[in-house]
Amino acid sequence: MPKHLPDLNSLISHIALYNNENAYEKLFKSLFPSLYRFCFYLLKSRELAEEVASDVMITLWRDREKLTEIKNIKVYAFVIARNLSLNVLNKHSKQEWVSLDDIEFEIILDNLNPEQILINDELKKARSSNRKAPSQCKLVFKLIKEDGLSYKETASILNISPKTVDAHLVTAIKKMSNVLKAEFNLM
Repeated sequence: MPKHLPDLNSLISHIALYNNENAYEKLFKSLFPSLYRFCFYLLKSRELAEEVASDVMITLWRDREKLTEIKNIKVYAFVIARNLSLNVLNKHSKQEWVSLDDIEFEIILDNLNPEQILINDELKKARSSNRKAPSQCKLVFKLIKEDGLSYKETASILNISPKTVDAHLVTAIKKMSNVLKAEFNLM
């Protein structure tokens, strides 16, 4: 956890025992961005992801008296987010949603220098290599590498075994490595 973020256990204690809104605000700032990204990955909609992530935080505040009983608040919040996201997907499964986020487009700026053009091309290649990995692999990669969760925490959130988490992470890294090797002719 970055040094600038407060200790989650301390925040939970202040929220649960003293109804401390300042501690809740710090908890919100600490958890919400990761929850939002996780929900967005599952729901493919910015609006729904924001709504679900907000609902998770509201649930934490509403059930604040019980928070001290929870061993890992971050995993608990992600599990709530997963369940709420699945509920939303089930609710909307009969409707076809097209999100602007799903529409791919490319912005071309005429004033880019050669270095910026090369960097943009490499970013596109990295993104496309990530798209080629199976979605569960991508999600495991995101939770571990971007959100800093452990294998055990990721396994709890996704309701899979830590060995399966490891297998998904290895698959994602191999896929990305193969694509990047091919792009840089390193084979």
